[in-house]
Amino acid sequence: MTMTAKSAIKSRVNDFSIKLANVNGTGSASANSLLVQAIFRNGVPVSGKNLFPSNIQGLPTWSEIRVNASGYTARALDYDLVVAMNSQTYAADIEEVSSGGYVLYDSSWPLDAKLERDDVTFLGVPLAAMCLENFTKPRERILMKNVAYAGAVVALVGIDVEVVASLLADTYARNEALRDSNQRALRLGYDYAKENFECPLAFHLTTLNKNADSILIDGNTATALGCLYAGATVAGWYPITPATAVMDNFTRLCAKYRRVKIDNDDPNAPATYQNNYLIIQAEDEIASIGMVLGASWSGARAFTSTSGPGISLMSELLGLAYYTEIPAVIIDVQRVGPSTGMPTRTQQGDILMCAYASHGDTKHILLFPANPHECFEFAAQSFDLAERFQTPVFMLSDLDIGMNDWVVPNLEWDDDYVPDRGRILHDEDLSEIAEFFRYSDEDHEFITPRTVPGSHPKGAYFVRGSGHDKFGRYTETPDVYQEVVDRLKLKHAAAAPHVPAPVVVRRQGATVGIITIGSCDLAVREAIDELAEQGLVADFMRVRGFPFVADVRQFVEEHERCFVVEQNRDAQLRSLISIETGAEIEKMRSVLAYGGYPLSAQQVVDSVLTQMEIP
Repeated sequence: MTMTAKSAIKSRVNDFSIKLANVNGTGSASANSLLVQAIFRNGVPVSGKNLFPSNIQGLPTWSEIRVNASGYTARALDYDLVVAMNSQTYAADIEEVSSGGYVLYDSSWPLDAKLERDDVTFLGVPLAAMCLENFTKPRERILMKNVAYAGAVVALVGIDVEVVASLLADTYARNEALRDSNQRALRLGYDYAKENFECPLAFHLTTLNKNADSILIDGNTATALGCLYAGATVAGWYPITPATAVMDNFTRLCAKYRRVKIDNDDPNAPATYQNNYLIIQAEDEIASIGMVLGASWSGARAFTSTSGPGISLMSELLGLAYYTEIPAVIIDVQRVGPSTGMPTRTQQGDILMCAYASHGDTKHILLFPANPHECFEFAAQSFDLAERFQTPVFMLSDLDIGMNDWVVPNLEWDDDYVPDRGRILHDEDLSEIAEFFRYSDEDHEFITPRTVPGSHPKGAYFVRGSGHDKFGRYTETPDVYQEVVDRLKLKHAAAAPHVPAPVVVRRQGATVGIITIGSCDLAVREAIDELAEQGLVADFMRVRGFPFVADVRQFVEEHERCFVVEQNRDAQLRSLISIETGAEIEKMRSVLAYGGYPLSAQQVVDSVLTQMEIP
């Protein structure tokens, strides 16, 4: 069976969603990414979401592609085309196709008639049979089947096949055999679809020019770039999903840009290089943050990348850094918890843990990027904040941002950038003072000067995590101890104007406010537009940093009702706003999504309308 038409779908251009169902470990991710890249090169806004299991291979995995000329690229819940390549999930995948939509499946084997729907068109392509005939090696047949179905999708939705061919040529430029087999597989699927189906389908792509000033990049890569540009030279880390790629990319970038060729008088001697960086894979997360603190105390810009379980293990040393005022940058790519949780699913469950990490009274600076562009900017800014305020700074990304490709504006950098190293006393400064005390002489932001090892002997001091006074001496005297920790609280509050300001969008006639954070951004903005079409006008605020500026409390107070949209069970952002600003928690209603999949606009719309009792 090649095509069974059961219904028609309305014609739509540059506005559709595709879900690709595969088996993990079969190489499908590369083919699915190829489609996203090709759509991007056709100049149309696009997003790709990978929903994959935490095992190596064998379990179901899905990729979702959303195309929308207006830029609505948050996760969709309705799919116009499902590419069903996993027989184990046929029933569930076919059930998710929108009425009037299409299912592309491998017709090398007959489809169970029980799976067919009267309102869906089934497109059968004998993918396995074609690959069996055209390729000889078993693994090659599996891999090329993915490229073949991608070729069929290219024809069905009107992607320029030459763009896809060019991408494959670039990808396999150094391997002629792989390049040729991929090109052949692409044409097998493309030609079959063109010869057997009406191409393009009613929903399809046309070339636009909306990505001219944009790039397609994932958040982990952008974060590594931000750390590189900020001048980070030391990293201590332990592998953990979904943060490992931050350090993988940082290592690759350092190998290229932080190596200096050593001059040699012997022209016949082999070239030698000096690495101006140090990256250590520690035995665990406790050791990795310890390495970061040691390097930062010594004057280097140092960081670690981790996820929620790593933050849990680092907590004691984070308290040490807070109390002894040692800079550190922690990249937290959040995943689903608690415990091991679901390592390959996304969530925003670390907000409160990071805000107050460690026992006792601690408060940390947090930055909340919404996309890879902000990952780049905020990663760099984190180092300036850490050194200016001499404290740990967390940048809270998440799996959706970190491991998926996003269309974002071109990354820009100011070549005149000068790192903010904060209050450091150098030899000439130390020579002019009678005596140096580490926790004295605070400035208007309650920051005291620090020194780095190797400075003038006057700059030496004893670092202690036990009770100490403003002179750095041991104490258990209540008033003397309180003087130090009270200053730390004031110092944290003084950071508020320096963290990224909230993004606020006001609409005339707004009756409610919607507050959100991080990767919820696109879904919430789309939801606000949909709510407006239904007669509910809402103002928008996206929090981007903690401590909060006064604008956050003001936004809550301006509205009779505010909805706080976040991806965790316990309304952590809502709680943090109430605790830290004094805003009435009763005025803030929660919209929560915490099952592990990226947020969709429909989830927000449904929750808000239900709570407003609007049918």
